Amino acid sequence: MSVIEIKDLTRGYGHGKGMFDISFNVEQGEVFGFLGLNGAGKTTTIRHLVGFIKNQSGTCTINGHDCWKESAYINKHLGYIPGEMAFFDDMTGQEFLAFMAKYRGYVDIKRQQELFELNPQGKIKKMRKDMKQKLGIISAFMHDPDILILDEPTSALDPLMQKRFIDLIAKKKEKGKTILLSSHIFEEVERTCDRVGIIRQGKMVTVDYIETLRKRHMHQYTVTLSSNQEAEAFAKDFNGIVDGNKVHVTS
Repeated sequence: MSVIEIKDLTRGYGHGKGMFDISFNVEQGEVFGFLGLNGAGKTTTIRHLVGFIKNQSGTCTINGHDCWKESAYINKHLGYIPGEMAFFDDMTGQEFLAFMAKYRGYVDIKRQQELFELNPQGKIKKMRKDMKQKLGIISAFMHDPDILILDEPTSALDPLMQKRFIDLIAKKKEKGKTILLSSHIFEEVERTCDRVGIIRQGKMVTVDYIETLRKRHMHQYTVTLSSNQEAEAFAKDFNGIVDGNKVHVTS
C-alpha cells in the first residue's frame, strides 16, 4: 500500500528552475531515499508534501489525503525535518521541546535527548548548528509518528551522531514506519533505504531498488604488486581476489 504518492507534480519558477512531472510513491514500512545534488529539486518536492507549497499541476497525497488541502490533518501524523532549521530563537531548547510536546501530545523527549547528547537548556539563538540539528531531529521523532519526511537530516552532524541517526532509522524501519529521506550523498541512502529516487535539474532520472543502483555504481580494479606475498596481504586488506601478483578488487 502506498502511503506517499506523487504523480506528475510540477512547480516551475521560470528559467528552467523548479521541479517538473515528478512521480514516485513510498510504500508502507519502506525507507525511500530521495537523492540529488543541492538545488536539484528535493526540498521543493518535500515542501509540497508538508503543505508549504501549492502544486501548479499534478498531485501529491499522504494516506490518500491531499497535501495542500488537508495539510493540517497530515501534519498531526507526521514527523518532519526541514532542510533549513527555523526556531523561535528567543526560546531555550527546553522551552521549544515543551512547546512541541504540548502540540504533539504524548511524547518521549528524554530518551531522544540522551541518544543525541543534547543539553537543551541554552537559548536556541546561541546554539551551534549541530545542536539545532539535534533539536530538530528530537522534535520530529518525539511523538513516534508513523510517517517521517526527512530533508537532509544528517547535515551538520558529526560522524558519531550520523551513525546514531542511521541506527535510529533502522529501528523505526523495524517498527514498520514509512520514511522518506532526502540526501545528496549516495552512501548515506545506501545504508538505510530500500529504494531510491534520483532527481536531477528538477526531473526524476530513475527510481529503483538500492541493490540495483549499488551494482551500477560498482567498479572493478586490478592492482599489480611486486610479489605474490604482497598481493596476498593487499587482498586481505581490501577483500580482493588474488591472481599471482595481481589482485582484483570490486568497490
